[in-house]
Amino acid sequence: MHRIRTTVVRLRPIAAPQTAKSQSQARLAAVGGALRTFQPMRSYTASVSAEPFLNGTSSNYVEEMYYAWLENPRSVHKSWDIFFRNANAGAPPGAAYQSPPRLGGAALGLANAQAMVGVQPNVEKLVEDHLAVQSLVRAYQIRGHHVAQLDPLGIMAAIDPGPPPSDIITSNDKLEFYGLDESDLDKVFRLPTTTFIGGSESTLPLREIIQRLEMAYCQSIGVEFMFINDLEQCQWIRQKFERPGIMQFTLEEKRTLLARMVRSTRFEEFLQRKWSSEKRFGLEGCESLIPALKTIIDKSSMNGVESIIMGMPHRGRLNVLANVIRKELDQIFCQFDSKLEAADEGSGDVKYHLGMWHRRINRVTDRNITLSLMANPSHLEAVDPVVQGKTKAEQFYCGDTEGNRVMSILLHGDAAFAGQGVVYETFHLSDLPSYTTHGTIHVVVNNQIGFTTDPRVARSSSYPTDVAKVVNAPIFHVNADDPEAVMYVCNVAAEWRATFHKDVVVDLVCYRRNGHNEMDEPMFTQPLMYKQIKKQKGVLQKYAEKLIAEGAVTRQEYEEEIAKYDKICEEAHARSKDEKILHIKHWLDSPWPGFFNMDGQPKSMTSPSTGLTEEELGHIGHIASSVPVEDFTIHGGLSRILKGRAAMVGQRVCDWALGEYMAFGSLLKEGTHIRLSGQDVERGTFSHRHHVLHDQNVDKRICIPMNHIAPNQAPYTVCNSSLSEYGVLGFELGFAMASPNALVLWEAQFGDFHNTAQCIIDQFICPGQAKWVRQNGIVLLLPHGMEGMGPEHSSARPERFLQMCNEDPDAYPKFSAEEFAVRQLYDCNWIIVNCSTPANYFHVLRRQILQPFRKPLIVFTPKSLLRHPDAKSNFDDMLTGTHFQRLIPDSGPVCEKPDGVKRIVFCTGKVYYELTRERKNRDMDNTVAIARIEQLSPFPFDQVKVETDRYPNADLVWCQEEHKNQGYYDYVKPRLRTTVDRTRPVWYAGRGPAAAPATGNKAAHLVELQRFLDTAFNLDAFTGQS
Repeated sequence: MHRIRTTVVRLRPIAAPQTAKSQSQARLAAVGGALRTFQPMRSYTASVSAEPFLNGTSSNYVEEMYYAWLENPRSVHKSWDIFFRNANAGAPPGAAYQSPPRLGGAALGLANAQAMVGVQPNVEKLVEDHLAVQSLVRAYQIRGHHVAQLDPLGIMAAIDPGPPPSDIITSNDKLEFYGLDESDLDKVFRLPTTTFIGGSESTLPLREIIQRLEMAYCQSIGVEFMFINDLEQCQWIRQKFERPGIMQFTLEEKRTLLARMVRSTRFEEFLQRKWSSEKRFGLEGCESLIPALKTIIDKSSMNGVESIIMGMPHRGRLNVLANVIRKELDQIFCQFDSKLEAADEGSGDVKYHLGMWHRRINRVTDRNITLSLMANPSHLEAVDPVVQGKTKAEQFYCGDTEGNRVMSILLHGDAAFAGQGVVYETFHLSDLPSYTTHGTIHVVVNNQIGFTTDPRVARSSSYPTDVAKVVNAPIFHVNADDPEAVMYVCNVAAEWRATFHKDVVVDLVCYRRNGHNEMDEPMFTQPLMYKQIKKQKGVLQKYAEKLIAEGAVTRQEYEEEIAKYDKICEEAHARSKDEKILHIKHWLDSPWPGFFNMDGQPKSMTSPSTGLTEEELGHIGHIASSVPVEDFTIHGGLSRILKGRAAMVGQRVCDWALGEYMAFGSLLKEGTHIRLSGQDVERGTFSHRHHVLHDQNVDKRICIPMNHIAPNQAPYTVCNSSLSEYGVLGFELGFAMASPNALVLWEAQFGDFHNTAQCIIDQFICPGQAKWVRQNGIVLLLPHGMEGMGPEHSSARPERFLQMCNEDPDAYPKFSAEEFAVRQLYDCNWIIVNCSTPANYFHVLRRQILQPFRKPLIVFTPKSLLRHPDAKSNFDDMLTGTHFQRLIPDSGPVCEKPDGVKRIVFCTGKVYYELTRERKNRDMDNTVAIARIEQLSPFPFDQVKVETDRYPNADLVWCQEEHKNQGYYDYVKPRLRTTVDRTRPVWYAGRGPAAAPATGNKAAHLVELQRFLDTAFNLDAFTGQS
């Protein structure tokens, strides 16, 4: 007997037959009693053509027309009169829509009208049956994926956290749920316009409808798309999966697919034979991933894509490098040699974290394509926003505003895709104007298990991919043991991205043949699953047998293909033995052609002056204090701010915001693109920046004066980000990777908010060059300062950044005086500054681009200093010939009699202004010197030594406003001691140790401040201490 498999209980028809029947009876009673009072039951906002004739929306309308016709056939249009007469005469649905046969005789009298009422139930049955068929079609479209044959193991673990409900798969007796029975199976029904199962036919028997829905939605592919709120997109997907015979492949396509499966499978088997005791996180159980990726790349190349940036976890990475990116096999195999010596500076990284960049010809399309696989840490999904940022940058630099030439592919594991919050943060960026990459193809390697964790305790959703629904991304689940289904789904995914420029997810439901790694024993925790896996025939063997049975290939051809690839691997293995040195730079994922010498070294080791001419400063200052667009009305308060800027320019001084403006404007004029991103950066958290002006009378009309600096300037991008740190900082890091000729800055709303992006800082920014020989010039702007605003908005946690510096605190650098500063910069892993003047901030931003290499720059930016009357700089400090000052010495009265100075106080940042005020109040300008260390890392040993030598009789004090166990003290103290060769002690003036960064009580804050100021200026404070 024909069996029907459908999702009945989960899928209620649009209108249940019983309900419809009771409503009809009630209305008939009303007709019989001549009390017809029908009222419209819903408003029709969609066009009639956009909806099927007998769907849930128009069925009410059909009923209204029918009851009106029963009362008076002349009250309805002639076409309705003909339709109802034919239907009542017993004509099948298809015929009822056609011109009726000529009706003989005179017009119907009262007797005939009463006869029509008598046969009314037949018409009602007709309408109900069509509604039921519509519900049945919709049921498969919505829930068919729940009964699709997705799991190659047949244990349903990937689909539901428990046994599948027994009522999911139904037989003929379940037809009653829809008000149908077996006698209806051969009845012909008109198909709704929301299905394409008919192909060129508009009507089909119910039996055929069910069989075609089964083929479309319940085989090796499960499609989730009915949550998408765009009719065109839903119809597009329906066509791709419902049209009869749509999944047909040519002989050549099948043979290519088999060859790719051979390479994917035999690569892993070769590694297992040669290095059986090595971790490699192989792809066994999901070998179809390789043809899946190659299919996406082929189709995308065909659609005009020239560059693809990829991110993926460790599982299958070596296989992707070998068979997708096409990394030389001998370079991969030599990574397994434990005796290989590292040739590059830095730590390097394990082989399954490394990236690669390669430009080659795509053999299917015969077009050039660039493939880049990003290096990444073990922190799953952390690379997602980095990939998106690099993709956005490449699109920006080549003018690809629609994403037609550059795209991204992200690979995920099932447990991480569901569990890691950065996945949502990355999806959340997908349609934002300054962050969209115009569609990403996500491929989930769904092993149906985490490390040792089952899906039922790893996620709350049925699928690991449900997070994608937040951006209306269609989700194509596919059984990874059906390579042809995988290939088809990947083709559709690539077409979707090319058509709609939106994200799409391919969920490869597979298994993991080994444990988490090759040394792990999975039977401890998943005994039944792994008993099934041990019985499982490999996908290559299954597919080869299928093609041999079809006659697509012969067994000899299949074996020859295996032998051919095995020979390639053996020859590469032999060559790999000749490799004696490991070159990490051969695994670079983001090369910068032309920036370095051929050997990867800087073209020079000098840092030019970062100053500007008087004319340039004046011109940029004029732009910063004006509105360069006509008929543009700005806020009155902003008018006052711009007038204040104009006044400062006239006085040849600048505050913090104007100093930043000078740096940005000059770099833009010189052709350097600048991108500033973060929460509220357009205006600035503290309402100081105002780089985007808003017309007060015209909605969404804006002006960015920075883009009006010069005719041939580089573009300035300033964009408020979503309320995300992890995702957005990762994105900006990726953007900065694409080119060294851009200043990319991320500003935290408050400095301590960077801790939700700690993974990006710890795993990418701090050690990125050491692990992957990859320089990056990203700038982090972190507002910092103890202002009495409480624990959360005070500290940017400088101690964390300083603790991760790679500098030796106990060794005085041995560089020549001329090269000291630049050599220190070249050797450090990042630069950390806390500027106390706008001029120094201006210089450090310009130095970031003008120096001959790239290092991350961490800037602790001020809050109260933004408007502090003393925190202003004269244009003289920014003119041609001036540089960034790593240390600003005391230039006051102490310089006249240095021998009489009793104490030199070293500090950094805002506390300098509190120290100078207190010194003046105490009239100690001649006895206490105050030196500002502006660049904390690398530490300015040479300039600190000059200061300590200048005041031979002074004791050394480090003063900070942060608590003793925080801030800079633990970093600065050993370096100061090294500078003076440990001949003098270094004393501490600051807040005592504490768990929280700051007090929440304003009065307590002021008491603490006065206490450490007293310590700093009490010349007897440390007497008797050792």
